[in-house]
Amino acid sequence: MNRQFSTAWTVHRFLTDRSIPYVIIGGLAVQRWGNPRFTRDVDVTVLLPPGKEEPLLREIIAVFPPRGPEGVSFALANRVLLVRVPGGSEVDISLGLPGYEESVVARAVPHDLGEERVVQLCSAEDLLIHKCLAGRAIDVLDIEGIVVRQHESLDVDYIRRWLRTFAGLTDDPEVPQRFERAWAQRAN
Repeated sequence: MNRQFSTAWTVHRFLTDRSIPYVIIGGLAVQRWGNPRFTRDVDVTVLLPPGKEEPLLREIIAVFPPRGPEGVSFALANRVLLVRVPGGSEVDISLGLPGYEESVVARAVPHDLGEERVVQLCSAEDLLIHKCLAGRAIDVLDIEGIVVRQHESLDVDYIRRWLRTFAGLTDDPEVPQRFERAWAQRAN
């Protein structure tokens, strides 16, 4: 098992042992749904009970060293905890918010890393939504790859509904257009 898969499995075991709902997003999800590309880290979204964030974050950094001196205070301010799995990869643990991210976790699909090690991976639709929001050049390439590989199975209404919502919240009309351009090009 490669280092990234081993890291994902270690994080999965830690979170499930504590009944913390989670979903893996980012590079591992791109490998499953789009055109595989090299990534070093593991990106995870967790749902922590309101008011219990700090003690649970302290429990996480007791096992996984933070990648910076601020650790928990940085995570509380920026909603992401940056850690390292000893002997493994770096992990970005995003603190999910009620609403959309609850949906992402609820829609997660099992993904076998090999050796019967199954983790929770975001759906192709939710990965597309994340990529449309991020909007970097690499994200646009990922969007195109996911649409090409998954277009027949995508819930396009779900994607468009959330992208319209986020476009209104962010005042960024490009959010839905990143998907629409890839969708229009899928047959070419």
